[in-house]
Amino acid sequence: MWPDPWVMAVAVPAVIFAGVSKGGFGSGAAFAAAPILALAIDPRMAVGLMLPLLMLIDVFTLKSFWKQWHTPSALALALGSLPGIALAIWLFQVADVDTFRLLIGGIAILFVVYQLARTWGVLKIPDRPFDPVTGGLAGTVAGFTSFISHAGGPPVAVFLLAQGMGKTTYQATSVIVFWAINLLKFVPYAALGIFTRETAVLDLWLAPAALLGAWLGVKAHHIVPEKPFFALTYVLLLLTGTKLIWDALT
Repeated sequence: MWPDPWVMAVAVPAVIFAGVSKGGFGSGAAFAAAPILALAIDPRMAVGLMLPLLMLIDVFTLKSFWKQWHTPSALALALGSLPGIALAIWLFQVADVDTFRLLIGGIAILFVVYQLARTWGVLKIPDRPFDPVTGGLAGTVAGFTSFISHAGGPPVAVFLLAQGMGKTTYQATSVIVFWAINLLKFVPYAALGIFTRETAVLDLWLAPAALLGAWLGVKAHHIVPEKPFFALTYVLLLLTGTKLIWDALT
């Protein structure tokens, strides 16, 4: 079965971008792929399409950061994600497609606002030692936003960066946390019908793009400056988030 050329034209660069982000720059920016895809297909189908590809990227990148994570933080975040995932499951059963356009678009724009506030010093993350309760709360928010649009990065980043983690420990902990959260999301996605025959076919076509992106990301982790990469992410998210909100309201 040949996929729709327009969908592939949008999906291939989006999936490569997700792979580069997860492989080399933390998981946060990888969720840009879902809003981009939601411009071409149903937003619920977009998140369903991305999950197997993100899981494939997780497996590829996990070995590059094996056992370099902070285990207590990873456990607190992963276990804390469970109530957030449960809330998102309920929402998927009662909300319509425009609700998800609004949610994904709003999360995209809020992500940019959060990142710029940190960059400009408006939002400062105070240093604090590891706290399992705070980790559980961050995991709950991450579980909900990750289930809705694969956008669990910000709460995880706030919790991890407050501990003063180095770049590689932060990256490794992010990778293992979202590997676990994505596994937890898989069965509910299947039960809710977010996976379809069409998304499965598209996943097969897009798997090489996901692996290419992950490989590029691992290589880029040590040689590519973060600022240009995230600047591109912010532009993409502002444009796609605005378009999704417009489509939902008109």
